[in-house]
Amino acid sequence: MSRKKTLRCQLCGYEVELYEGRGLFQQQIIAIECCDCHTIQNIVVGGIIGEVAPSFNSETGRLCPQCSSMNIRRWNLHTCPKCGGEMTATGKDEFWT
Repeated sequence: MSRKKTLRCQLCGYEVELYEGRGLFQQQIIAIECCDCHTIQNIVVGGIIGEVAPSFNSETGRLCPQCSSMNIRRWNLHTCPKCGGEMTATGKDEFWT
């Protein structure tokens, strides 16, 4: 089973959706932080697509889907990229199989 949950910054209200678990083709969705556009983006990693396109096996060498910057890193799951505030769960969770 997979889950999508929403987090919101307590200071500025910035919201992001995170995905947990694996998708239909065994891919994982990783949250990355872009240090240039100050957003959280989700990228697909691994699974069948990783077997066909090895560059999709990790976040290394990937670009921000928002601004195409290479200045990305795996997000720490709690710091707001906009203001540095604390991101907390909103309770808007969705589950699927």
